[in-house]
Amino acid sequence: MNGRLPQALALLPGTGGERDRQVLVHRSRRVEVDAPCGTDTLQPQAQDGLSRVASGSGVFRHRGERIPFRPGDCLFVPARHDHRFEQFTDDFVTWALLWGPQGGESA
Repeated sequence: MNGRLPQALALLPGTGGERDRQVLVHRSRRVEVDAPCGTDTLQPQAQDGLSRVASGSGVFRHRGERIPFRPGDCLFVPARHDHRFEQFTDDFVTWALLWGPQGGESA
């Protein structure tokens, strides 16, 4: 996936200033690239998701835990769970892989 990161980043920011863009859709699966600036504003997703850190480092907050992350780390987020990337570096970029039914596989 990293081989296509420059092409995905070329889509950012979007025409409305968006810092996340969908780059692939196949049935219930989606791949997005996210490069937040200053503050992570993403909301909980309706599907299960996996974030793979492409660049940068920081702290991932989920279920009351604060987990340090760096490039190459993968972070699972169940559907509809609040989560947040915090204290991230200016070069922070993550791939978001979303799949399955609305509400997650456990629904």
